[in-house]
Amino acid sequence: MKTLLVTGGAGFIGANFVLQAIADGLRVINLDKLTYAGNPDTLASLAGNDRHIFVHGDIGDRSLVARLLAEHKPDAVVNFAAESHVDRSIDGPAAFVETNVVGTLGLLECSRDYWRSLEGDARDAFRFLHVSTDEVYGSLGDEGKFTELTAYAPNSPYSASKAASDHLVRAFHHTYGLPVLTTNCSNNYGPYQFPEKLIPLVIQKALAGEPLPIYGDGLNIRDWLFVGDHCSAIRRVLESGRVGETYNVGGNAERTNLTVVKTICALLDQRQLLADGRARESLMTYVKDRPGHDRRYAIDATKLQSELGWKPSQTFESGIAQTVDWYLANQPWVQRVLDGSYRMERLGS
Repeated sequence: MKTLLVTGGAGFIGANFVLQAIADGLRVINLDKLTYAGNPDTLASLAGNDRHIFVHGDIGDRSLVARLLAEHKPDAVVNFAAESHVDRSIDGPAAFVETNVVGTLGLLECSRDYWRSLEGDARDAFRFLHVSTDEVYGSLGDEGKFTELTAYAPNSPYSASKAASDHLVRAFHHTYGLPVLTTNCSNNYGPYQFPEKLIPLVIQKALAGEPLPIYGDGLNIRDWLFVGDHCSAIRRVLESGRVGETYNVGGNAERTNLTVVKTICALLDQRQLLADGRARESLMTYVKDRPGHDRRYAIDATKLQSELGWKPSQTFESGIAQTVDWYLANQPWVQRVLDGSYRMERLGS
């Protein structure tokens, strides 16, 4: 595949994917609405690169999407565009339905019509890859992992909206024959993540010597996936995945939120002591749990590994160390993100 239409390509995962794709010689048409989580700064290294065409726009703008498809004739659409924070979905669920459900529907209809217009090898090769989340499966008990056959049981407006979009993607394959692929990933972390999510939030607050908020008892468990590994998995599915199938992408790195925070504190203490010499673990503070906070997520990525030969290259320990070092080395990027619209009020995992 030579040309991709990537939606949400200025967001955290989308931008990492675009940077990786451009580095590998692909051409990317990057459509992003530039909401609070979209950041053109992340793509600054691509300025002047004629293989990266950035378009400021909404996936819900059907005329724009149809024009981009007709003009650039992509080999695939990769849909990252989504409202993606649980706390924000609790405060205002309507925006999540508008983008994640209605927006995805428009993108699917435009992609279906474009695909129907193709002929021969181009039609056979076209793919629509939808990037989703493990949160659609709900919450796990102490044992077991989510598989591709796990029943959907979303517990937040965010996960409900993503579940709806997943079902629409599946329906467009079975109803219209659109050659779709879906990936459901565990919690991502790494460079360029908007600092309301747990890991970058804790890094920034710990650097500043501010209290480190932890929901509930801190024992909620997530399977952590380094963003670079997630992007390589998406590329692998795009290239070789079976049409109509879902592939779970996990990092095989279950950790409690408490463990994650303590690990970040230890890494920062090794690199940059607080002015008063305190250990950063002393900054940890427990706050009221959020509504519908799923207790545990864990992904079984056996299908992706056995069918397509993918596995994560990073352990949690190597990935979190790289992430801490990236944030330490890129504080100007962080400060430009924190331009007044967001002041690290939210938590998130």
